[in-house]
Amino acid sequence: MSENTPTLFAQRFRGFFPVVIDVETAGFNNNTDALLEIAATTLKMDENGVLSLDQTVHFHIEPFEGANIEAAAIEFNGIDPFSPLRGAVPEADAIKEICKAVRKAQKAAGCQRSVVVAHNAAFDHGFLNAAIERNNIKRTPFHPFVSFDTTSLAGLALGQTVLAKACRAAGIDFDNSQAHSALYDTERTAELYCYIVNKWQALGGWPLPNEQHDTQQSEAPDAE
Repeated sequence: MSENTPTLFAQRFRGFFPVVIDVETAGFNNNTDALLEIAATTLKMDENGVLSLDQTVHFHIEPFEGANIEAAAIEFNGIDPFSPLRGAVPEADAIKEICKAVRKAQKAAGCQRSVVVAHNAAFDHGFLNAAIERNNIKRTPFHPFVSFDTTSLAGLALGQTVLAKACRAAGIDFDNSQAHSALYDTERTAELYCYIVNKWQALGGWPLPNEQHDTQQSEAPDAE
């Protein structure tokens, strides 16, 4: 492969590098409610174009100054935001470390921009974007609005939209007792995303005919 030839990974998603994200929060409002936990899983692709999990970065996060904490949200996810046993770090430190790890993996994959993959992606992407803006983080690898939603993909591919049910339909073990942990949910979502992408390829849906494929590659990934 020449220096100017896109990698197989870059060809698959038009230069985008999918990064699977999950967050646990103290509410639904990404501008006012605390981000309490975040995990990000990067992916790798073999010489046959098959996706699999690569590395996961995970942080418990201290509520930002003035953050709102909804009692119902804490009861649901079982997180004590102020427990010293969490080993929580400042929000800015967590986001910067995730951006650093993602940039490194994105470069290694030969991609130009990272895109969030999540289950009900608008929620997780919204909290990630709010944290990036709140902490004035300028060097971020993530596209500000493009995302891949495994809820929609699972509904299409498996007839299921709930993460646990979609995973089971795909033959992926899912332990409900570990759910609502950002680390656990991120890695199960990543397995689900890989399953759907790989299944689509195995069924003959990828690669596209050469003329369509070449047209796609001529477009810049930031053109949205």
